[in-house]
Amino acid sequence: MPVSMSETRFEELVGDALDLIPPELSRAIDNVVVLIEPRNPDDPHLLGLYHGIALTERDSHYGGSLPDTITVYRDALLSICADEDEVVEEVRITVIHEIAHYFGIDEARLHQLGWG
Repeated sequence: MPVSMSETRFEELVGDALDLIPPELSRAIDNVVVLIEPRNPDDPHLLGLYHGIALTERDSHYGGSLPDTITVYRDALLSICADEDEVVEEVRITVIHEIAHYFGIDEARLHQLGWG
């Protein structure tokens, strides 16, 4: 059974996960918006999604681009967790996973690192 959690509490957990990013990496994050949506319409089981141009791919033509987005899918995450402690952990993993994509780390490498 999915965990029941207020939108406000879930937003706090996403904020807490972002606060775990080391300051030296946090300072390098630029032009990124973190969004929370119920589910991805194309893949309802998707937990998070990075959409944009990874930092490692940006060049002189990047200036003036719309912000990249990291979307965390609340209902999808809540549906796979048994309790709030699990939600905290899964939100942390999802946020770090998507931030890693911003830094240019691909799925294969994330799986090797244990963040798949």
